[in-house]
Amino acid sequence: MEGKIIPISLQDTDLVLEIWRLQHLAYRLEAQWIGFNEIPPLLDTVETIQGCGESFFGYITDDMELLGAVAVETEEEGTRTISRMMVHPLHFRKGIAGQLIEYVLDLYRDVPKIIVSTGLKNVPASNLYQKYGFKPVETQEVAPGVELTTFHLNRINDRS
Repeated sequence: MEGKIIPISLQDTDLVLEIWRLQHLAYRLEAQWIGFNEIPPLLDTVETIQGCGESFFGYITDDMELLGAVAVETEEEGTRTISRMMVHPLHFRKGIAGQLIEYVLDLYRDVPKIIVSTGLKNVPASNLYQKYGFKPVETQEVAPGVELTTFHLNRINDRS
Protein backbone atom coordinates (compact mmCIF):
# COMPACT_ATOMS: atom_id res chain seq x y z
CA MET A 1 0.00 0.00 0.00
CA GLU A 2 1.64 3.21 -1.16
CA GLY A 3 1.47 6.36 0.85
CA LYS A 4 3.05 9.73 1.40
CA ILE A 5 4.17 11.71 4.42
CA ILE A 6 2.47 15.01 5.09
CA PRO A 7 2.50 17.57 7.91
CA ILE A 8 -0.59 17.25 10.09
CA SER A 9 -2.33 20.35 11.40
CA LEU A 10 -3.39 19.94 15.02
CA GLN A 11 -6.31 22.23 14.18
CA ASP A 12 -7.75 19.46 11.97
CA THR A 13 -9.85 17.66 14.58
CA ASP A 14 -10.62 14.74 12.27
CA LEU A 15 -6.92 14.05 11.68
CA VAL A 16 -6.13 14.50 15.38
CA LEU A 17 -8.81 11.93 16.16
CA GLU A 18 -7.06 9.58 13.72
CA ILE A 19 -3.74 10.24 15.51
CA TRP A 20 -5.43 9.47 18.84
CA ARG A 21 -6.81 6.17 17.49
CA LEU A 22 -3.50 5.19 15.93
CA GLN A 23 -1.64 6.14 19.09
CA HIS A 24 -3.87 3.88 21.19
CA LEU A 25 -3.44 0.93 18.84
CA ALA A 26 0.34 1.26 18.61
CA TYR A 27 1.18 2.25 22.18
CA ARG A 28 -1.09 -0.40 23.69
CA LEU A 29 1.22 -2.97 22.11
CA GLU A 30 4.31 -1.23 23.45
CA ALA A 31 2.69 -1.14 26.88
CA GLN A 32 2.27 -4.92 26.72
CA TRP A 33 5.89 -5.42 25.58
CA ILE A 34 7.37 -3.32 28.36
CA GLY A 35 4.83 -4.24 31.06
CA PHE A 36 3.64 -0.69 31.74
CA ASN A 37 0.17 0.64 30.89
CA GLU A 38 0.73 4.28 31.81
CA ILE A 39 2.73 5.28 28.74
CA PRO A 40 1.95 9.02 28.32
CA PRO A 41 0.45 8.68 24.79
CA LEU A 42 -2.15 6.25 26.19
CA LEU A 43 -3.30 8.98 28.59
CA ASP A 44 -3.80 11.56 25.82
CA THR A 45 -7.12 12.93 24.68
CA VAL A 46 -7.81 14.69 21.38
CA GLU A 47 -7.57 17.96 23.32
CA THR A 48 -4.19 17.16 24.91
CA ILE A 49 -2.80 16.20 21.51
CA GLN A 50 -4.07 19.47 20.03
CA GLY A 51 -2.41 21.42 22.84
CA CYS A 52 0.90 19.52 22.97
CA GLY A 53 2.92 21.93 20.81
CA GLU A 54 4.59 19.10 18.87
CA SER A 55 4.91 18.98 15.08
CA PHE A 56 3.18 15.91 13.63
CA PHE A 57 3.79 14.21 10.30
CA GLY A 58 1.62 11.38 9.05
CA TYR A 59 2.07 8.52 6.61
CA ILE A 60 -1.21 8.62 4.70
CA THR A 61 -2.39 6.29 1.93
CA ASP A 62 -3.92 7.49 -1.31
CA ASP A 63 -7.36 6.83 0.20
CA MET A 64 -6.45 9.07 3.19
CA GLU A 65 -5.90 6.29 5.75
CA LEU A 66 -3.39 7.23 8.45
CA LEU A 67 -1.03 4.25 8.86
CA GLY A 68 1.79 5.93 10.77
CA ALA A 69 2.79 9.16 12.43
CA VAL A 70 5.76 10.81 14.06
CA ALA A 71 5.87 13.87 16.30
CA VAL A 72 8.83 16.15 16.93
CA GLU A 73 9.37 18.78 19.59
CA THR A 74 12.00 21.39 20.31
CA GLU A 75 13.24 21.40 23.89
CA GLU A 76 16.44 23.37 23.40
CA GLU A 77 18.23 25.17 20.59
CA GLY A 78 20.10 22.81 18.28
CA THR A 79 18.11 19.76 19.39
CA ARG A 80 14.91 18.08 18.26
CA THR A 81 13.23 15.21 20.06
CA ILE A 82 11.18 12.57 18.30
CA SER A 83 8.48 12.47 20.95
CA ARG A 84 6.11 9.97 19.34
CA MET A 85 6.50 7.27 16.71
CA MET A 86 3.58 5.06 15.83
CA VAL A 87 2.57 2.64 13.11
CA HIS A 88 -0.71 0.79 12.81
CA PRO A 89 -0.06 -2.77 14.08
CA LEU A 90 -1.49 -4.29 10.88
CA HIS A 91 1.24 -2.44 8.96
CA PHE A 92 4.29 -3.24 11.07
CA ARG A 93 7.45 -4.27 9.20
CA LYS A 94 6.43 -2.54 5.98
CA GLY A 95 8.99 0.25 6.22
CA ILE A 96 6.59 2.96 7.38
CA ALA A 97 8.52 3.82 10.57
CA GLY A 98 11.75 3.96 8.58
CA GLN A 99 10.19 6.35 6.07
CA LEU A 100 8.94 8.55 8.91
CA ILE A 101 12.41 8.65 10.50
CA GLU A 102 14.03 9.44 7.15
CA TYR A 103 11.51 12.24 6.63
CA VAL A 104 12.30 13.77 10.03
CA LEU A 105 16.06 13.40 9.58
CA ASP A 106 15.84 15.10 6.19
CA LEU A 107 13.48 17.84 7.39
CA TYR A 108 15.75 18.63 10.34
CA ARG A 109 19.05 17.94 8.55
CA ASP A 110 20.58 21.17 9.91
CA VAL A 111 19.78 20.29 13.53
CA PRO A 112 22.94 19.02 15.30
CA LYS A 113 21.26 16.57 17.68
CA ILE A 114 18.13 14.42 17.43
CA ILE A 115 16.93 12.55 20.52
CA VAL A 116 14.49 9.64 20.80
CA SER A 117 13.52 7.33 23.67
CA THR A 118 11.81 3.97 23.89
CA GLY A 119 11.18 1.27 26.42
CA LEU A 120 14.25 -0.92 27.00
CA LYS A 121 12.15 -3.98 26.19
CA ASN A 122 10.92 -2.51 22.89
CA VAL A 123 13.61 -4.24 20.86
CA PRO A 124 12.07 -3.50 17.42
CA ALA A 125 12.10 0.25 18.10
CA SER A 126 15.62 0.16 19.56
CA ASN A 127 16.88 -1.73 16.52
CA LEU A 128 15.16 0.71 14.17
CA TYR A 129 16.70 3.77 15.81
CA GLN A 130 20.16 2.22 15.83
CA LYS A 131 19.77 1.35 12.14
CA TYR A 132 19.50 5.11 11.47
CA GLY A 133 22.60 5.95 13.50
CA PHE A 134 21.08 6.70 16.90
CA LYS A 135 23.30 5.60 19.78
CA PRO A 136 22.00 4.62 23.23
CA VAL A 137 23.25 7.12 25.81
CA GLU A 138 21.18 6.47 28.92
CA THR A 139 18.77 3.97 30.41
CA GLN A 140 16.71 4.99 33.40
CA GLU A 141 13.94 3.46 35.44
CA VAL A 142 10.78 5.52 34.94
CA ALA A 143 8.50 3.29 37.01
CA PRO A 144 9.15 0.14 39.05
CA GLY A 145 10.58 -2.41 36.63
CA VAL A 146 10.15 -0.13 33.60
CA GLU A 147 13.27 1.20 31.92
CA LEU A 148 13.47 3.81 29.18
CA THR A 149 16.47 4.06 26.86
CA THR A 150 17.38 7.42 25.35
CA PHE A 151 19.21 7.52 22.02
CA HIS A 152 21.07 10.44 20.44
CA LEU A 153 21.96 11.09 16.83
CA ASN A 154 24.79 13.63 16.84
CA ARG A 155 25.51 15.19 13.49
CA ILE A 156 28.45 17.45 14.38
CA ASN A 157 30.58 14.93 16.24
CA ASP A 158 30.18 11.57 17.88
CA ARG A 159 29.91 12.81 21.46
CA SER A 160 26.60 12.61 23.30
